[in-house]
Amino acid sequence: MITLYTAATPNGHKVSILLEELGVPYEVQALELSKQEQKAPAYLKINPNGRIPAIVDHDNADFAVFESGAILIYLAEKFGKFLPGDVNGRSTVMQWLMFQMGGVGPMMGQANVFFRYFPEKIQPAIDRYQNEVKRLFSVLDTHLQHNEYLAGDYSIADMATFPWVHTHEWSGVAMDDFPHLARWRAQILARPAVQRGLLVPAPRLTSTEGAVAEKFVGEARQILQK
Repeated sequence: MITLYTAATPNGHKVSILLEELGVPYEVQALELSKQEQKAPAYLKINPNGRIPAIVDHDNADFAVFESGAILIYLAEKFGKFLPGDVNGRSTVMQWLMFQMGGVGPMMGQANVFFRYFPEKIQPAIDRYQNEVKRLFSVLDTHLQHNEYLAGDYSIADMATFPWVHTHEWSGVAMDDFPHLARWRAQILARPAVQRGLLVPAPRLTSTEGAVAEKFVGEARQILQK
């Protein structure tokens, strides 16, 4: 049994999607980020960085893994799925996984902060991060013009990148100029396991959900101030 410590964010959804794709039993411990539950001493023993997600593998002497990319690799290796065994195939998946971890995630995260959460609008910062998101989307779009998935077959690279691309509106970036990326996003969203993973622990909010979304933004701003 695996325990997943998570919240309804793109990084959290990476791991819940993989667990659903694997079809292995797991239990969910949802952390309320606005209440700083990720900073609790008991959780810091699992993830010293005080972020989500993290897992504990109870079938492996309660082995804990933190950092979403490391979790994806650990689970893919443990269950022998979604990560090729040959050197070139594995490297290709790792390249696109690192592209997400080092580029797509951080840049979209900053775009989210300055476009959606920050209490004052700093337009140069918004423009800087939205433009970088568009550049990264262009890289993905160009690659996906001639490739069904990011690294050959469907893999943890796709699972890592999809939850961020899926929430593009939250960063204020449209998909109109990225038709191949839009095709890929729709194709992955159609997978039943992905749909189930996005519901763990709760649906991701969008900018069109009115007062509920405003509450989410307010809580996010509280997190930024702590």
